[in-house]
Amino acid sequence: MNTIFVRMSNGQKVNWPVSVVIGIFHLGAIAALFTFNWYVCGAAVVLYWLATGLGISMGYHRLLTHRSYKVPLLLEYSFAVLGTLTLEGGPISWVATHRIHHQQSDRPGDPHSPRHGAFWAHIGWLLFGEANHSNTKKMSKYAPDLAKHRFYIWLNNYHWVPMIVLTVSLYVIGGFPLFLWGICLRVVFGLHTTWLVNSATHMWGQRRFATHDDSRNNWWVALLTFGEGWHNNHHAHPSSARHGLAWYEFDPSWIQIRVLKFFRIAKSIGEARITIEPCRRKEVLQTR
Repeated sequence: MNTIFVRMSNGQKVNWPVSVVIGIFHLGAIAALFTFNWYVCGAAVVLYWLATGLGISMGYHRLLTHRSYKVPLLLEYSFAVLGTLTLEGGPISWVATHRIHHQQSDRPGDPHSPRHGAFWAHIGWLLFGEANHSNTKKMSKYAPDLAKHRFYIWLNNYHWVPMIVLTVSLYVIGGFPLFLWGICLRVVFGLHTTWLVNSATHMWGQRRFATHDDSRNNWWVALLTFGEGWHNNHHAHPSSARHGLAWYEFDPSWIQIRVLKFFRIAKSIGEARITIEPCRRKEVLQTR
């Protein structure tokens, strides 16, 4: 694992390509604040739901990484394309990184553990060291199921193509303001909310399950990430498509998966549940 991710240390060089791109997007996000109108704001919200909600939470994470449910292949591919619109890399690299995180969570080899520092867990692991996100062959070792698909190989190698297509489209439709909000600000907001799952949910929150890592349930991260903040629940039951296990744990991605199930689109859904016994006020785990 350590050959894939190199921890930041004294004298560690900056990963300039990644740092420059992230820096440019942050400058664009700041510029967007000076071009506000409700139209571009609404467009950014919808794109955030499509890219981070469907693409990352339902697609890259719960479907491709953990295979906690099944959908038709065309819809699976569509989720993957939406995931590339977040600037978080291609599906093979994202899935491989997250699977390594689960295998080595908060231990040596974890690519983004807060035990190496909050800054490292949030963004430092990308800005420093050697994160081989573009090395499809190397990352495929941890996602061999995806590497069987020519589409995923292509999408991982050219994950920037959908972003360029969207960028040009938004500029043609709405000019510079729509570009700044629909691309720059939306992407930066999505990056930081996703990174909060790596950092905040391993530092702050409640632990329902005694897992072998520092994962925690964090309600405000869950609100920002379509339910991904119920991280201790997820680490205890990684194959469960449901992360918010109790009724009061709001999990939008789970609700959307249930909608797909209602229309017989989603099948083979893994589910762990928590119910409350009103008399004893005791949480009881149920697994389907």
